[in-house]
Amino acid sequence: MRKFTTLTGVAAPLPMMNVDTDMIIPKQFLKTILRSGLGKNLFDEMRYDSQGAEKPDFVLNRPAYRKAVVLIAGGNFGCGSSREHAPWALMDFGIRCVIAPSFADIFHNNCFKNGILPVVLAPDTVDRLMRMAENGANATFTIDLEGQEISAPDGTRVKFEIDPYRKDCLLNGLDDIGLTERHRGAIASFEARDRARQPWLWA
Repeated sequence: MRKFTTLTGVAAPLPMMNVDTDMIIPKQFLKTILRSGLGKNLFDEMRYDSQGAEKPDFVLNRPAYRKAVVLIAGGNFGCGSSREHAPWALMDFGIRCVIAPSFADIFHNNCFKNGILPVVLAPDTVDRLMRMAENGANATFTIDLEGQEISAPDGTRVKFEIDPYRKDCLLNGLDDIGLTERHRGAIASFEARDRARQPWLWA
């Protein structure tokens, strides 16, 4: 998993509440088990018309936001069915941080497992950042995970809270497999002892 330390770039404003996982990545794109290639279908039904042409008014289709790395959204982001493809699609598009007043629990957890930082802020603070994000490419945000701070385009700095364990995993690029591999020595020692004690199990 890619480490998350400091992120600087454009933030795309999505002033919608209750954006569910089917809106993030519709069900017809869930057949793949690959984490790559889903970015083009992120928010598919909002980005494209029935003929597959881009809807020019959708935020990620506007020139200023095509390379957005932050998404600022309304409350209860990521609600609906559990699908890890949702953070996969965000990540593949290039978005590594989502800022919202609240997140659905499963989506929130899946973000951390896939290298995306979900930041929870008070609704009025999110609204203020969203207004700044509406300035497009002229509005650059910096998210400093170590310092737990967002530097906004107007120079203000906003602190955010994060679970220390989750923070450590992101800073070090550790998903569940990476966390297990931290104990590789202890696992090897156990296997050696168990192999000597119960060799028939290892035949």
